[in-house]
Amino acid sequence: QVPLVESGGGSVQAGGSLRLSCTGSRYTYSSSAMGWFRQAPGKEREGVAAIAIRDGNTEYRDSVKGRFTVSQDNAKTTLYLQMNSLKPEDTAMYYCAAAAFVSSSARLDPRKYNRWGQGTQVTVSS
Repeated sequence: QVPLVESGGGSVQAGGSLRLSCTGSRYTYSSSAMGWFRQAPGKEREGVAAIAIRDGNTEYRDSVKGRFTVSQDNAKTTLYLQMNSLKPEDTAMYYCAAAAFVSSSARLDPRKYNRWGQGTQVTVSS
């Protein structure tokens, strides 16, 4: 399988923006959904945003609604996460992942995803 590769992480001040990208050619051939997840030190990995590949339906965790936007390019080979109004509590390693099949109600559950990237660090300072 072609690996998923994230990029775009970095360090920003609170209120700033970052856009994460995740590439993995032809991930649509074997996946029904793509998601962004994050994990802070000492905490469990949590779902941030997810998108259904075919119809583009999206889900977000409550704490990022209105600030983060997940999208994919027309060729469906690149996944994005636009993060605005970043807060220190958004600091974490961010991962993209692909799920072969996942219901809409479970798209933010990391256990449903079977392909993962290596992660990109996002650090937000106050």
